[in-house]
Amino acid sequence: QVQLVQSGGGLVQAGGSLRLSCAASGIGFSYYDMAWFRQAPGKEREFVATISGSGGVSYYADSVKGRFTISRDNARNMAYLQIDSLKPEDTAVYYCAADRSTTPIRRHAGAMDYWGKGTLVTVSS
Repeated sequence: QVQLVQSGGGLVQAGGSLRLSCAASGIGFSYYDMAWFRQAPGKEREFVATISGSGGVSYYADSVKGRFTISRDNARNMAYLQIDSLKPEDTAVYYCAADRSTTPIRRHAGAMDYWGKGTLVTVSS
């Protein structure tokens, strides 16, 4: 049974930082690209960042470039999203997702094979 268990998130002031974690089980972790998406109230789920199975390639949405950092630890089957310089518009439910590795890496929600349940990040101004 595949599970992506998320942790982290919470309420933080603008300018603050958070680290989201995603623990994977039931998959050959290094064979999967890992991604983060987010969904703000009343909006569609949007791509945030993705990292290749080896960790050597990553992509970011323009809105988070320079503030968010995606990483992974294949020895521990963990993916992370470090979020710095938080803005109120970053408020959303954040989801981790796993996609069987492809070239090029896919960045649309419909391509993901597995999803975490989401964790809420709320940024106060």
